[in-house]
Amino acid sequence: MQVTQTVDEGLKREFRVVLEASDLDRRAISRIEELKDRVRINGFRPGKVPLAHLKRLYGRSVMVEVIEQAVAEANSQIVADNSLKLALEPKVTFPENQDAVQAAVEGQADLTYTVALEVLPEIVLADFTAIAVEKPVAPVEDADVDQAIDRLIDQNRPYETRPEGSAAEPRNRVTISFKGTIGGEPFDGGTAEDVPVVLGSDTFIPGFEPQLIGIKVGETRTVNVTFPANYLAPHLAGKDAAFEVTCTEIAAPGVVEVDDAFAKTLGIDTLDGLKDAIRNRLSGERDGLSRARVKRALLDALDERHSFALPDGLVAQEFDSIWGQITSEMQQAGKTFADEDTTEEAARAEYRKIAERRVRLGLVLAELGTKAEIKVTDDEVTRQLVERARSFPGQEQQVWDYYRKNPNALASLRAPIFEEKVVDHLLTLVQVTEKRVSKEELFREEDADKLAG
Repeated sequence: MQVTQTVDEGLKREFRVVLEASDLDRRAISRIEELKDRVRINGFRPGKVPLAHLKRLYGRSVMVEVIEQAVAEANSQIVADNSLKLALEPKVTFPENQDAVQAAVEGQADLTYTVALEVLPEIVLADFTAIAVEKPVAPVEDADVDQAIDRLIDQNRPYETRPEGSAAEPRNRVTISFKGTIGGEPFDGGTAEDVPVVLGSDTFIPGFEPQLIGIKVGETRTVNVTFPANYLAPHLAGKDAAFEVTCTEIAAPGVVEVDDAFAKTLGIDTLDGLKDAIRNRLSGERDGLSRARVKRALLDALDERHSFALPDGLVAQEFDSIWGQITSEMQQAGKTFADEDTTEEAARAEYRKIAERRVRLGLVLAELGTKAEIKVTDDEVTRQLVERARSFPGQEQQVWDYYRKNPNALASLRAPIFEEKVVDHLLTLVQVTEKRVSKEELFREEDADKLAG
């Protein structure tokens, strides 16, 4: 094997490799000889098939396998000999002249090819002890627990049918059937029968429920509304619609006693136990949000403090993933870049920066994790796999089998575990200051983070 480096620019390396025909032929003959005792050919006793005959039958396919193995071994040796840390798998390019490739496959000529490599940059980690981040916290108050119980009451409240001739009042549950039209024409999803709605719950289109105040059983009235501009169904967004609504039942809310008996209907023995369960759930939700906020601040700080050349291949791969998701979502929503008040060119530039940020942070976290000797155990991956399988009720075995049979899919479970462990380690190095905020601020920040992507 002859290896000549032809490119050494930035993170890119390229080598010209020559695999001698004599070496390839020697490997092929050795492989064919191994076949003698395994193949069965009419007219020949086992193990007595002439080598020349085997070569005529299997020579070409064996040589293809030999070349594939030789190329893989050569590439591995290049990486090892030059102490390279690869960003992506090597890219092999064979000669465009197919006659040259054919000659090599037939064992008549050397095989020359090029292998392009992209290496990881050298990363100098910042002084993490100089980083200071705020962690917003919103402790659960008694009022928060009471509000959660009120919501449970509304969800489990009994309703009693009101007397004949009663007019619907706020908080009444009315059962309605309706037919909707836009410009006098029916539209998909605009018709339904026997739909219960609690007046004042704001579960219908804005302006729909107030127009049902005062309706009686058997009465039909027209409700005029405008679909919100950001309505999930794009073909209805911002459209004026008229609904012909008929009321079939009116029920008044019953009284719910908040006591141990009420808790038992929810599977908990006592009211105090219910309150503790609610407090723990709310605390868990807020702790998750708090961690997300401080993690975002930490990643911002890391991004500001690290600057190095990025492997083009990794950035392109990340951009393609992001862009594919964005364009798919836009297509499903029936939206264009103009609807988002931008252009495709501007959007590409924006998401390219996001891809670069993700690659940069991924490399920084990987470097830190390596230096800190952070490991992800098989047990941790298995627990994550169990959780993933549970999220697909009825398909748990299929999900389990899929991940177990696909190393890349299993690696996708390992990566976020590794990242969270590195973040945990980082939080022990940086200065973290807790900042008490209201629950509204905590959740509003979540919306802001979602917009930021």
